Amino acid sequence: MSKAFTKESDSDDDEEFAAPAIPAGVKNYMTPEGHQRMKEEFLHLMDVERPEIVNIVHWAASNGDRSENGDYIYGKRRLREIDRRIRFLTKRLDIAEVFDSSVHHGSDQVFFGATVTYENQHGDEVTVRIVGVDEFDPLQGKISWISPVARALIKARIGDTVTLRTPGGVDELTILEVDYPA
Repeated sequence: MSKAFTKESDSDDDEEFAAPAIPAGVKNYMTPEGHQRMKEEFLHLMDVERPEIVNIVHWAASNGDRSENGDYIYGKRRLREIDRRIRFLTKRLDIAEVFDSSVHHGSDQVFFGATVTYENQHGDEVTVRIVGVDEFDPLQGKISWISPVARALIKARIGDTVTLRTPGGVDELTILEVDYPA
């Protein structure tokens, strides 16, 4: 069958860009830095990338036959991707609750936005920062506040030992240090 007769999916589902689901009845907490990054990405897509792709698609459409015009076909596909990401960012920014964790500066208790150093039962020291679901990055030491580790750490204090239940068993985490931005 000719590709000209097949329809590409124009679905509006945002699965490709989906972040972890936010638990029902809670807010989408974000750090000020994470909120700023999302706003910058949104503005870049709206002000730079989308207009560039629109110009490419317009130019390609003016060349005539669109069925075998790669610039037109791939431009339209990229335009759908950008629009999908813009919708996702708009939804997430609309429900975002920006929380400045500096209000807890000097506290020894773990809350959202804290940078926590803990020791597991094997003696390994791990440092993580508790951030929003849209800004987590395990390779950078940023974990979501809804993750099992963060849930185990939240509300504990320096010196406390908390229990973390994982599929691999139970782990004991001892909190060594808690830090907040000034």
